[in-house]
Amino acid sequence: MSADWRRYLRPGVTLPFCPGCGHRLLLRHLLTAIDDMGMDIDQMLFVSGIGCGGWIPSPCINADTLHCLHGRAVPFAVGAKLANPALTTVVVSGDGDLADIGGNHLIHAARRNYDITVICANNMNYGMTGGQVCSTTPVGATTHTTPDGNTFNPFDLCALVRAAGAQYAARYLVTQGPELVGAIRRAIGIKGFSFVEAVSPCPTQFGRQNHLDGVKEAYAYVEALTIGKAACREPASPLDGRLLVTGEFANE
Repeated sequence: MSADWRRYLRPGVTLPFCPGCGHRLLLRHLLTAIDDMGMDIDQMLFVSGIGCGGWIPSPCINADTLHCLHGRAVPFAVGAKLANPALTTVVVSGDGDLADIGGNHLIHAARRNYDITVICANNMNYGMTGGQVCSTTPVGATTHTTPDGNTFNPFDLCALVRAAGAQYAARYLVTQGPELVGAIRRAIGIKGFSFVEAVSPCPTQFGRQNHLDGVKEAYAYVEALTIGKAACREPASPLDGRLLVTGEFANE
């Protein structure tokens, strides 16, 4: 990976993430992809909503960033893109912000095929507000609002946006650095709506509530939930008790 990703950070910035948070890795992968592509960051806009994922672009990236209302990152990004079609517009926000509070905006942006890239930092809970259940929480996981375990199936976000009309969708763990960097590069380079889900462990809220004793255990929990697309029967979907299929899912 490129060693130049740090030059895109705001001078003197202190990364606002808990120890072991996967969002640190996602920030690195995003900036590495931008550096590898030779993007002019002055011609880019990063949009985020509320939550831990919303802190990935702002205040970290030394570029134009728009930190907006909870669940409204996608329509703000669409408005900016319509006002300035030459602007490379990237949404970076969390699963609660994009799929719960802003779920309708997400699917309609995919349906209308707006030329934006959406990167979802999926930590499987509302990490910033105390660790409540959300639409991506695994079945059986405990949260502040599901102390006896979540009983509802989580969204397959890649399948959701593909069904709505996304041109490209991919899902990787933040520990799959080269694969995630490549997916972000392809997503940004596509004309039309593209989506990348970065599965990002939350050792602080999700980890503690599920009795994961440290960062290593939190990452092992997430890794145990995943299975590569190549190991799945078609169509790629949750199989063999796993909840997350990693890989690329592009519409033809």
